[in-house]
Amino acid sequence: MNYKYTCKTTAFDLWQLSMYYVYGSLAGVCNVIFTAAALALGISKWNQSTSLVRFFIVLACCLFPVIQPLLIYIKAGKQAAAITEAPEVTLNDKGLHIRMSGRTSELSWNQVKKISKKPTMIIIFCNTTHGFVFTNKVLGDKKEQFYNDAASKAKRGTAI
Repeated sequence: MNYKYTCKTTAFDLWQLSMYYVYGSLAGVCNVIFTAAALALGISKWNQSTSLVRFFIVLACCLFPVIQPLLIYIKAGKQAAAITEAPEVTLNDKGLHIRMSGRTSELSWNQVKKISKKPTMIIIFCNTTHGFVFTNKVLGDKKEQFYNDAASKAKRGTAI
């Protein structure tokens, strides 16, 4: 096993990552239930509502499917702008070798906390909040092989 990638993380990549975790959690379930309830309320009470109430119904219906993703994208844009240089990550049988700004760092496979496979990316977590995002665009047709190799080395892979 030997892979070498430059992990340039964009605002869209960070947005997708956040959306996977928001809507794949209990908060996401609550968001969907709230939106469905607001939509049902809006449909059932629209004719009897004043303009102000209609405004709040529309706002409630747009809160999670439109406004929240937009705010998450704005936050992702700020995070991506703070990333000044893309790390070069080499994965081999010993672990991950990271090179950035002329400095190198190593992370052995037993230090990897989790490997998560999403429809558009694979994330290798160093700890609960930091990791490396390998998008489908970067991995190309080697995504499945990359995931299987990394998950077998770390023994911490998770399904979609």
